[in-house]
Amino acid sequence: MYCIIFVLFSRRHKFTLSLEHTAILIQAIAQKKQNKKLVQRLSRLPEKKIDTLFHDLHQEVFEEMDCLTCANCCKTTSPIFRNIDIERLSKRLKTSPSQFIASNLKMDHEGDYVLQHSPCLFLGEDNKCSVYEDRPLACREYPHTNRKKMHQILNLTRKNTEICPAVSQIFQKLQQVNFVVSLFCWLGFDFG
Repeated sequence: MYCIIFVLFSRRHKFTLSLEHTAILIQAIAQKKQNKKLVQRLSRLPEKKIDTLFHDLHQEVFEEMDCLTCANCCKTTSPIFRNIDIERLSKRLKTSPSQFIASNLKMDHEGDYVLQHSPCLFLGEDNKCSVYEDRPLACREYPHTNRKKMHQILNLTRKNTEICPAVSQIFQKLQQVNFVVSLFCWLGFDFG
């Protein structure tokens, strides 16, 4: 059996993911079709039920997972920088918002400011954020699995299974719940 290790290089650091996190993400990629079907099935549930499922599993998964052992979100993707995020970070870095934008950000295809490069320029070798107290809202809320109205971001959350091992584990647990419910329905139990 072969093992794939994700390694990212930047001008400042060499980043690696643990074997455990790599295996979780590879499994998520392999289960892409099943996860798309799961999202379709989840979208038919009442909104509050979706929130409850995600919130409970978020709590369970994050009791075991420490983001500082991974930080793959910071290594591979960019948050959206709102104007208030730009102003706050500019103030902290003692630069103007326009200089911060010119030096670090670009507009994406949806018209949002994102980082010019990955990994995040604020990510340290220890996986800690050097601007943690002033980080963008998108970073504060990531991976968004404990927010209200999860039905609005089910497809984004499915995509995050390929970035965040915690989200991938939440989807694995949802797949197990989905299987059990399907089995009980097949056996004639009514959950209506």
